[in-house]
Formats: sequence, C-alpha cells, structure tokens
Amino acid sequence: MTAPWRPAPGPVVCLGETMAALAPDPPRPLADAGHLRLSVAGAESNVAMYLADHGVQARWLSALGDDPLGRRVRAAVAAAGVDVTHVRTDPHRPTGLLLKDPGPAGTSVHYYRTGSAASALGPGLLDGEPLRSAALLHLTGITPALSASCHALVTRALDPPAAERPYAVSFDVNHRAALWPHGTAPAVLRALADRADIVFVGLDEAQELWGGDLSVTGLRDLLPGPRILVVKDGARAATVVTANGVCTVPALRTAVVEPVGAGDAFAAGFLAGLLRAETLTRALRLGHLTAVSALKVTGDHGPLPGRADVDRLLGLTDPDWRRARPLSVDRVFAP
Repeated sequence: MTAPWRPAPGPVVCLGETMAALAPDPPRPLADAGHLRLSVAGAESNVAMYLADHGVQARWLSALGDDPLGRRVRAAVAAAGVDVTHVRTDPHRPTGLLLKDPGPAGTSVHYYRTGSAASALGPGLLDGEPLRSAALLHLTGITPALSASCHALVTRALDPPAAERPYAVSFDVNHRAALWPHGTAPAVLRALADRADIVFVGLDEAQELWGGDLSVTGLRDLLPGPRILVVKDGARAATVVTANGVCTVPALRTAVVEPVGAGDAFAAGFLAGLLRAETLTRALRLGHLTAVSALKVTGDHGPLPGRADVDRLLGLTDPDWRRARPLSVDRVFAP
C-alpha cells in the first residue's frame, strides 16, 4: 500500500474573519446577564492558535477595524504565537462583533459583522506574502458567505487544479446557516469543498446540507475530489477517507463546558499530525485531544495538555484506543 498523501512541511496560513466576542460571565441567558466577558472568536484564527500550540508555524491573514476591538483581537491572536504581521487595518470599516446567549438548549450566537473590515477582503489578498511561502492554506465555508468579494477570494484560492497550486488547501465546511441566503449554501459549499486537498465536515452538518441519509461512504461519493476527507461524528468518532482506504478513531469522553471552537481545535490537531508526518490514526487522535482543549473552556481557545500526557495518549495501541472509547481525560486537563 502506498503512503498517504500529505502536505509539505512548512508554514500554514489561516485566512478568515475574527471578531470580538461578548459572553455572559458567569454563563446565563444574555437577557439576565449582569456582566459580559470580552474575548475573541474566529474559526480560522482558532486553527492558527492551536497550530501554534502544537509548534507549527502559523500565520493569520485577515482585516480588522482601526478600533479598540480590532487591537484587542490582534493582540490576543499574536499572544498565542501566531504571526499577525500581514493582518490589514481598515480605517473605514469596523471589527466584527458577536454576542453569545447561553440557554438550556445550548448557546445561540448573534452576529454584528455586516460591513466589517474582513467582509471587504478580496482575491488580491492571495497575491502577496505570506502565501508565496506557505505550505498550506486553511479556509472555511464561513468566508465565502460574508460578501461577494470574500466568495471570489475563496473561489480563486481553489480554482487552480490541486497539482498546479503552490500550496495545499484545507477547507472546513463550517456551515453557518444564518450567513447564507436561503437555499444557496449546499451547492456553493459542495463545489468549494470538492476542489480542496483536505476537507473537514461534520456528518450531521453534511446531512443537513446534502441529505439526511448521507453516510461516510455516500459523502465520499458526493465529494470525490479531496485527497483527504475527514468526517466528524460528534462525540462518537472521526473518520478519514483517502485513496488508501478508511480509518476511524473514537472520540475521547470529557465533560463539556462549551462546544464552540471544538471543531476548529480538531482540525488544527489533525493538520499538526499530518504536518509532522504522523500516521492518519495518530493525526485523528491528536485532533480529538486538541478538541478536548476547546470543550473544557468557555472561550474558543483552551490550553493543551502537557506534552507527556499527549504522547502517552497518542501512544495507545489501536486495541487499547478502541477499548478507551469511554476514557475520560479530565484528569489530564485538571488545573
């Protein structure tokens, strides 16, 4: 059997909008909150921060307003070890904002990002540094929903055939229904995802977009283009599909403080595993471990466990890992 394809080692550029985020502290419905906590939230910068945590050179590419929230966002992402030197400051458009509203059925999110600095990004962003030296460009399905120019940017990034691109492209479908005109997302996201080298998608997300009876096999038939297709099945497992076959690794059980950001963390862990030439099984394990870091905090970015604990859990033999499906890693992440 031939070795699976993997991107070349090197810097990863994560391109997309990051907003300031306000959430009740302590968590409670927004209407009843006495205090709000300010943090930052953005799928692509989440991936960049977790990649930096794993020792991968990560660059975040975006735009922010010339305002206090923009400066707060830039500083927070940079503090995680991410290169933000190519993030633009827009003097005419604001930094986006979101409000989290926790409730008994989960956390809903209210966005204030129309006309934001990042919504004005366009295809020209691909022409300069840092993309000329990138090994991998990470995109999500959020960006093409922000504006016509953002859609054009993502389309251009994926237009050249994979063999002709100077960098590999990973694409997390990350469907946000509220951002799309009714009925438009399924066709657009399928076309974009099918041109990427690596695709991340939740099974429930895919079923919502493309058919409630979709299985992993059916999803591969729907998206034959990606070299690596990663299908996340919630708290149960994640499966990677390549030309070499299929590999499934169960998720780790852990107490969930808030699920927001876990998918980004998983993607970063998996990509970090690929970039350091781990097997696909170990890359999936690293994705699960990184996702737990996000599940255990109220923000999008939580601390990784110690390297010794990561190595110990990654070193489980395959039969051990299958038996460890209910394994709790709470003690690994304890303060």
